[in-house]
Amino acid sequence: MTGAEEPRIVDAILEWRPIWFLARLALVSAYLLGGLVKATDWPSALAEQAHFGMSPPGFWAALTIGVELVGPILILTGRFVWLGAGMLGVFTLLAAFTANAFWAMPDGQESFMATNAFFEHIGLIGGFILVALVAERERRRA
Repeated sequence: MTGAEEPRIVDAILEWRPIWFLARLALVSAYLLGGLVKATDWPSALAEQAHFGMSPPGFWAALTIGVELVGPILILTGRFVWLGAGMLGVFTLLAAFTANAFWAMPDGQESFMATNAFFEHIGLIGGFILVALVAERERRRA
């Protein structure tokens, strides 16, 4: 085995047909769950938007639910993956700046946690870019 090859077990996992779907499901699972929870608990969805200063909260709650459900469905079905990934990427970036403004917080535990959450959101955006890239390469091969 040269340095460029992965171990057989890794190769087997990566070649396993369902792994692509499972990886995409793992990436979008929090958004799917969030959208379903908000859709089934409208008062809490409104309260969340009001908490973050989004006005009118009904508009932003409905938009959030739509993005959190439509984006994952596009990614999971393999249709317009670029659009689903783009929707979730932009949504995640806006959420990171809205909910995790660590630079505006005094030093301390809250700032520490917001910093971590902010950069976790940036990592998710990278995941959405990768999903779109892989889907596009697969489309071009087909």
